Amino acid sequence: MPTRDRLIAALVAVLWGLNFPAIHLSLEQFPPFFLVALRFALIAIPTVLLVRPPTAPWRWIGLYGLGFGVLQFVFLYLAMSTGMPAGLASLVLQSSAPFTVMLAGVFLRERITARQGAGILLAVAGLAGIAVHRAGLAGGATLMPVLLTLCGGLGWAIGNLGSRRAMQASPGEPFRLLLWMSVVPPLPMLALSLVVEGPAAIAGSFHGLTSTQGLLALGGLLFTVVVATLVGSGLWTALMGRHPSSTVAPFSMLVPVVGIAASWLLLRERTSPTELACGALVLTGVLLGSMGRRREPRTTQRRQPEELATSAVAIAATPSPRPVSPSPSVVVAETLTGAPTASESTASASARR
Repeated sequence: MPTRDRLIAALVAVLWGLNFPAIHLSLEQFPPFFLVALRFALIAIPTVLLVRPPTAPWRWIGLYGLGFGVLQFVFLYLAMSTGMPAGLASLVLQSSAPFTVMLAGVFLRERITARQGAGILLAVAGLAGIAVHRAGLAGGATLMPVLLTLCGGLGWAIGNLGSRRAMQASPGEPFRLLLWMSVVPPLPMLALSLVVEGPAAIAGSFHGLTSTQGLLALGGLLFTVVVATLVGSGLWTALMGRHPSSTVAPFSMLVPVVGIAASWLLLRERTSPTELACGALVLTGVLLGSMGRRREPRTTQRRQPEELATSAVAIAATPSPRPVSPSPSVVVAETLTGAPTASESTASASARR
């Protein structure tokens, strides 16, 4: 991978790591379930008005949106609103990787290699260590946010299965799939917010938006939608289209490193040495499972689709669904015209098994 692309991959990891403090700031102003609805509505409304739907069956788009958009963020935002530190959340959410491998083995009949199995065991050991450590703090009150974040990782893994099936049915349309996946969460999340959080809490969250807390919350929301989801994911998928997944995916291991560091610097959060040590086990396990089986010779000019196949762990290690183009304006233009680009074709080949 050229130095320029390595720097881009590192930049994306930084953007995604900063996303967790941004979510924390938004949760200071908005109720968690309503914030999920608001986050996806900002993408869904222009999508319905301007973007042609993808050709994938709606059952897979629905599963993609249900897992990634609803289940993941219901549990993640609830966990962070009830005491889960932003930095630790960025680490525990890596549980989506072993969850994806196991679900893919059961439902998609994908073979789990010995390396993936070893990676799962290491990651599970690290996550169990974090849970045990948290169970001993404050009479066990800090354990529940960890368990909720693990449920968020499971939801992300379910979304990965839907994304995989949708990509297989609709090659060349990853950005449209991302946008139309975002249409699924707003209405159910708004309904859940009305029932659980209540209209008074929703209305109250719009008061004081011009205060420092309100402006920071709005800034965090815009960062999550525009910078982390659209720009970051666009750059990441462009890299996945140009290089083998085994080369690109390990850079996602920088996300919790950035998340923990940024939360310490910006939010004054502290992560204990025990949690850092267990986190190292989690990252090692995910990295072990996402490494390619073999290194491709440099003399090879063309790769068959199966050689570009992305492992379940590599897909789960990317902390966002993956649109195609590194330039949002170009991506939107291509989406409206429906004409796939060369990078889209490459990205779709890398998503097929």
